[in-house]
Amino acid sequence: GSRFIVAGLLLFTWILIRRQPMPTPRQWLNALVVGTLMLAAGMGGVAHAEQTIGSGLVVAFIAVVPLMMATLNLLWGVRPGRLEWAGIAFGLIGVAMLTQGADFRASPEGLAAIIIATLSWSLGSVLSQRSLRLAPAASGFASEMLCGGVVLLLLSWSQGEAIALPTMSLATAAWVYLVTFGSLIAFNAYMVLLSSTSTALASSYTFVNPVIAMLLGVYVAHEYISRYEWLAAAMVLLGVVLMLAQKRR
Repeated sequence: GSRFIVAGLLLFTWILIRRQPMPTPRQWLNALVVGTLMLAAGMGGVAHAEQTIGSGLVVAFIAVVPLMMATLNLLWGVRPGRLEWAGIAFGLIGVAMLTQGADFRASPEGLAAIIIATLSWSLGSVLSQRSLRLAPAASGFASEMLCGGVVLLLLSWSQGEAIALPTMSLATAAWVYLVTFGSLIAFNAYMVLLSSTSTALASSYTFVNPVIAMLLGVYVAHEYISRYEWLAAAMVLLGVVLMLAQKRR
């Protein structure tokens, strides 16, 4: 919660310096709904789920997000192209291959949390495209992060969690990293994609994330990657290429 509030305030400072227009009351309300769905229920749900279930199962559920978003878009009469469907299929197959052998033993509470998280993230993403438009560009992203961050802190307070800034140097570095790269750069990049491209292409990051995690394991933690896992990564990347091809067409 603090990560998104700080990132939102930094972004609003930049907006004020550039004298860009602030969100209207209606756009603030939209930001509250979308921020609650995507950040509070979505990211908050994932963080809660990861306390009791394995990361392999979390990745498998998150990889279904493009399919969830494509299904929700049908309510607005938006149908993915053939290449997008093929890309989703290859991406799901690749992620399923990557998670083979992962610890899939899970608690009912953790499973419920990850299901709610993925559904909420998908619904919030689609609504931001279709009916709950945010303020243009950075103003919309900043208002969504502020609203979502406040809701997250309220949820934390309701659970009796101690709210305090991290004191350990490693924890502080992780928090700063998430504010800068996770919120200001990566999350804003995703919202830009949602506002300018197809849902399938914007959500294709859910396929790429496991591949990035695997590569980081090789180069940072010196993990061994089998030929089977490299084949799975190739399937994931093929899925993304097919989505890009559909966009070009």
